[in-house]
Amino acid sequence: MMRSTHRAAIALVALGLFAGFVALGSWQVQRRAWKLDLIERVDARTRAPAVDAPGREDWPQISATRDGYRHVQVAGEYAADADTFVQALTERGAGFWVLTPLKLADSSVVLVNRGFVPPERRDRVTRITGPTSVTGLLRPTEPGGGFLRRNESSTNRWFSRDVPAIATARGLANVAPYFIDADAGAAEANAPIGGLTVIAFSNNHLVYAITWYTLALMAAAGGWRLMREEQGAEPA
Repeated sequence: MMRSTHRAAIALVALGLFAGFVALGSWQVQRRAWKLDLIERVDARTRAPAVDAPGREDWPQISATRDGYRHVQVAGEYAADADTFVQALTERGAGFWVLTPLKLADSSVVLVNRGFVPPERRDRVTRITGPTSVTGLLRPTEPGGGFLRRNESSTNRWFSRDVPAIATARGLANVAPYFIDADAGAAEANAPIGGLTVIAFSNNHLVYAITWYTLALMAAAGGWRLMREEQGAEPA
């Protein structure tokens, strides 16, 4: 009777582990399908012709999944002397993103990441005056700060492109809940370098799925072996 109880307990534990690992593996398969679909949709957005950026009436519906990396266009005038420099690490080295408020015809404001400048050119960034148009990729705000480094608005030290925080620090109103990474423009001596957006999504879900399914097989094999050992140890 005791041996039968042991076998039943082993079977239940092995079955529970097997079912749990299979469920985790299947979840990773579903996540992989979602991630591949997301990558395909983002790639299509970045290659599409630019469309008008979401206006004020559309701001409440903006989401990173649906709108991130859309190729958009806006027109307006840059606010003079209102650049915000956000620390950046790019393929061109360390430096700063230059975020400048663009005031639109309806008095709303969109922060435009005009591009990258190295530290030695921070104080010589080209200013743009008068009406201008911008095309680029819509990006959701980056709240809080960078890795292990929080934004410090009081000292004007920025490690992420946190739209609400920058807007508050600059006294801006009616600001869109996103910013735009400007496309690459004409090469000028002190102009920020646009078009450096890095689009990368980690996709290790297949490896995770294989790992969970392997553990499921190990749980099944281990349970079967223990049950065989229990059965073989029964007195004749």
